Amino acid sequence: MNTTIRFANAQDQAAVERLAQLDSSVVPAAPLLLAEEGGRLIAAISARNGTAVADPFTRSADAVELLRRRARQLGAGEGRPRRALRRLTLQPR
Repeated sequence: MNTTIRFANAQDQAAVERLAQLDSSVVPAAPLLLAEEGGRLIAAISARNGTAVADPFTRSADAVELLRRRARQLGAGEGRPRRALRRLTLQPR
């Protein structure tokens, strides 16, 4: 199955909250990268600090790893966001 990675927007808030509840966790800090399979949210990661949540009832480990790699490309956890990440944080969709 194909995995789609994209930034979260305001319409994703409820789905991300449900995902965090399934994972017995809190919603990670924005901006968030999401992983979807078949249109279903299976994992989310903070592009700011790398904190992740995932659906424990699906095989989501590979999706989390993809999200971690993409977040690293964007500079997550480096102390200050790159310019592109900063723009994404400041511009609501």
